[in-house]
Amino acid sequence: MSESTQAWVVAGVRAVIGAHTQAQDAGRTDVVVALYTPDAVLELPGMDPVQGHDALRAAFKGWVPTQPQLHLVTNTVVTSAADDEATASSDVVFLQRGESGWTVQVVGHYDDALRRVDGAWLLRHRATTYQV
Repeated sequence: MSESTQAWVVAGVRAVIGAHTQAQDAGRTDVVVALYTPDAVLELPGMDPVQGHDALRAAFKGWVPTQPQLHLVTNTVVTSAADDEATASSDVVFLQRGESGWTVQVVGHYDDALRRVDGAWLLRHRATTYQV
């Protein structure tokens, strides 16, 4: 893979992760779901895996914010890349704003697998872990 292709893959992966974060924090469920492949799997601690667009839509509708929130995703490293598949690892801090201001709710980690479909990068698997 050429350096320019590698840079294009990294930019595409980071764009999907950023778009997901902003859409989730804004409660735009359909935008979030559109960033996943139809057979995608989301794993969260303490829950059964969520698989496929219908299940993802139901889950994210249940997580629509009721108060301002921010997922701060950082330190994203593309750990493997090809023309149509990539994996990435990111740290995440979840903040919510309440009466006394912004507070950290969760610190965690994302391990993502992505696939390029019709020219667009999509999440096909996300495993989330929480730091204790």
